[in-house]
Amino acid sequence: MDRATAELVIRALIGQVRALVGDAAGISKAAEACIEAGSPDKAIEIALDLEQPLYEASRLLDAASLMNRLYRS
Repeated sequence: MDRATAELVIRALIGQVRALVGDAAGISKAAEACIEAGSPDKAIEIALDLEQPLYEASRLLDAASLMNRLYRS
């Protein structure tokens, strides 16, 4: 793989990180709305849905970082 291809892959990975973080932001807003409405149990139930997108975003970021190190100019 050449540097140009690696950059395309890194761009795609970072785009997916952004999308996942956006999803997580929406989940956290929903949890926050529940807590403001006086429903902490529901807020926690919703907030637990943050785990998967944040995990995936972290792994994708790791992959992008590795690609960058491997194909640094």
